[in-house]
Amino acid sequence: MQSTVLILGARGRFGLAAARAFADAGWKVLGQMRPGAQVPAEARSDSRIQWLATDLSETTSLAQAAAGAAVVVHALNPVYTHKAWKAQVLPMTDAAIEVARVLQATLMVPGNIYNFGANMPAVLREDTPQAAHTIKGQIRIDMEAQLQRSGVRTIVIRAGDFFGSGNGTWFDQVIVKDLQKGVFTYPGTKDVATAWAYLPDLARTFVSVAAKRAQLPAFEVLHFAGHSVTGQQWLDALSPTAQSQGWVRQGVILQFSALPWPLIRLGALLLPTWAALAEMRYLWHTPHALGNDKLLALLGNEPRTPFNRAAQTALVDLGLMSTSNGAPRHVAAEFHQFGRRWSGGSGNQGCT
Repeated sequence: MQSTVLILGARGRFGLAAARAFADAGWKVLGQMRPGAQVPAEARSDSRIQWLATDLSETTSLAQAAAGAAVVVHALNPVYTHKAWKAQVLPMTDAAIEVARVLQATLMVPGNIYNFGANMPAVLREDTPQAAHTIKGQIRIDMEAQLQRSGVRTIVIRAGDFFGSGNGTWFDQVIVKDLQKGVFTYPGTKDVATAWAYLPDLARTFVSVAAKRAQLPAFEVLHFAGHSVTGQQWLDALSPTAQSQGWVRQGVILQFSALPWPLIRLGALLLPTWAALAEMRYLWHTPHALGNDKLLALLGNEPRTPFNRAAQTALVDLGLMSTSNGAPRHVAAEFHQFGRRWSGGSGNQGCT
């Protein structure tokens, strides 16, 4: 019998990627969105997703509309300000818990590494002590504790910064926004490795874990390793594409430009989004990777697209270059002015 998944926040970057991955695996997919919202343009022709225009706060109505769902994916995420996170993250989690409880479903949540704080070790494991020193990190700790206390069967999969499958994170709003001008902008130094999650790989991981959910305890945390890469590795991966696209001359690498953190700290006095960004600067100066031993023990392997190929496909997704048949693909061609409409993607640092 076909399994059913309910994606909360299916219009979002991770939500839509998860919806497609579950549909690809043969699941019946129900995509929740708020009343009055429009189905994303890139999903309008995908008849595999059944859209439910029901507010998350209407938990009874939502659960009735999603009757039979065995898995609920909590892909909702507020905008990237302290005020929004304080006001929305825990109530959103409460609502997701209640929907999953009524459905007697497994709740799956994308996590991030905010929990661990600036003194985190180079390799983060599920039981690494959590010592968050930021507002978002404390909220993340509270969120996971809330999930564990709920008694609802829950799986949290922590991952690094998102890239691929759309816009809304550091990759598109900062790193590659001036790539067609020959400029590579990076928030950290060239030699510090940080964790990245190629979104299609993470979405496929959710599907694979969902299929094995019966083997897990009532509350489980898993780490998705993804790619741990430096600024130099990003530069090396993107420069050949820049040359082939004519953004820089043959044999010339992209110009490295550091993100102006002093300006951001100054702007943080007036702009809430910049204040939230400045608080997380430590992530770019603290080497880190996620250890995925538990995930490998469960699945045998982690879906992982080779880094260079993932980086190039992410540029195609943004409409910055053509597909192999020469046709441009415009999944997310509009760039937002940095700091104006930032909405940290699983989640993450771009995650949630």
